[in-house]
Amino acid sequence: MNLDDTIVAIATPPGRGGIGVVRVAGTRAQEIVGPMLRLKHGLEAGRAVFGELIEPERLVAGEGVNIPILFRQERERRMGQPVEQDSRRIDEAVVTYFAKPHSYTTDDIIEISAHGSPVVLRHIVELCVAAGARLAEPGEFTMRAFLKGRIDLTQAEAVRDLIDSQTLYQAKVAAQQLEGALSRRLQPIKKKLVELIATLEAGIDFAEDDVSVMADAVILDRIAEVRAPLEQLAATFAYGKIVHQGLTLAIVGRPNVGKSSLFNRLVERERAIVTATPGTTRDLVSETVAIGGIPVKLVDTAGIREALDEAESMGIRKSMEALADADLVLVVLDASQGETAEDAELLRQAEKRPVIVVGNKCDLRSSGQGSGDSGRRVLTSAVTGQGVSELRAEILRHIGDEGGVQPESGFLTSVRHQGLIQDSLTALEAARTAVAGKVPHEMLLLDLYSALRPLDAITGATTTDDILNLIFSTFCIGK
Repeated sequence: MNLDDTIVAIATPPGRGGIGVVRVAGTRAQEIVGPMLRLKHGLEAGRAVFGELIEPERLVAGEGVNIPILFRQERERRMGQPVEQDSRRIDEAVVTYFAKPHSYTTDDIIEISAHGSPVVLRHIVELCVAAGARLAEPGEFTMRAFLKGRIDLTQAEAVRDLIDSQTLYQAKVAAQQLEGALSRRLQPIKKKLVELIATLEAGIDFAEDDVSVMADAVILDRIAEVRAPLEQLAATFAYGKIVHQGLTLAIVGRPNVGKSSLFNRLVERERAIVTATPGTTRDLVSETVAIGGIPVKLVDTAGIREALDEAESMGIRKSMEALADADLVLVVLDASQGETAEDAELLRQAEKRPVIVVGNKCDLRSSGQGSGDSGRRVLTSAVTGQGVSELRAEILRHIGDEGGVQPESGFLTSVRHQGLIQDSLTALEAARTAVAGKVPHEMLLLDLYSALRPLDAITGATTTDDILNLIFSTFCIGK
């Protein structure tokens, strides 16, 4: 990948739309797009200019480019025919110019906003390539921003997360990461670790100059000052992973306890078929909803009982599989009846997963019914909607937020980041053990450097090309 190339790509999603954007970045951006534009005013940095997209008078093929395009105007000129003023006009366009270094990639960037016709957008790209631009690789615009120091690696990965967001809360979290929330949280930790390394290095290199060497107790305190915030950061991954990936919630129970009705209440539409006949649901029905900004995949399952036929038996088997695979299980009981042996067995099987017990049909319950165990249940009525908001709050409580995690403070949402933080903590533990074992400081420094490298890899200070290629290959082209 040559950072000196001028690159081009369609920056809007595939398909037809009101507007489509082609992005050109590089030192030759103005030279390449100039011949295909007829603008009302000259380009100014940071301003949008209205104009027309036209066929260039002359197509200059770049090295190795061979695109056989014949222009109507050139053909008419050769034949001696008059050339109409608008014979070269393709479309209207709004052109925005971002001058270096105040642009996304720190290069000159020109964005051409035309009508969102795939034919027009593709033709703009072809004209740019013919004039010497190169098609951008996936994520190359963002990679240039990273390689040129405009953003760090956590911010680059946040760009992808923001694009992939399914809920507004996910988008807000990604936006905070894009502003550098995680980097800001890591910066003082890295600073303390680097200061410890520098002090120990000075004690080794300048021992003859009477540079004081830290006592073991002081070194252990300094290591603890680095470990404590890292452990707190690592603990945020349980919640951050759910924010990033969402979770699966299986709704299980006996037939006719109102699982599908409750499913429809949570989805807020008639997604599952509901009848008074027990065993209506024979297969898994799933839908993803946002609860507190978290994507939750709800899975409605077949009623669990002694199967009456082969189809129901297959549905019950799938229900048990969904129960085993779910991140969270909603066991629905009939609050208008006493707990049955089947309910007790289902609760026993669900104990291996995080469980919320729901007493549905509470509107049919008499005043004294079920009062003995209502304290450990969320009472709901799928018919009236009673208790559904409390159920959503209970789901959020099990997710683990409870308002305690603030996106502004930065938290882990990436498996890669979590692994690197754990690597750093492991190295710090090895350093602590080395101090306790009176290991020479030269050897202790190896462990401290091993703790620093994973932190650098999170922000991108010591990231290898293989890791970069893996990260940016998951981006869409044009970003």
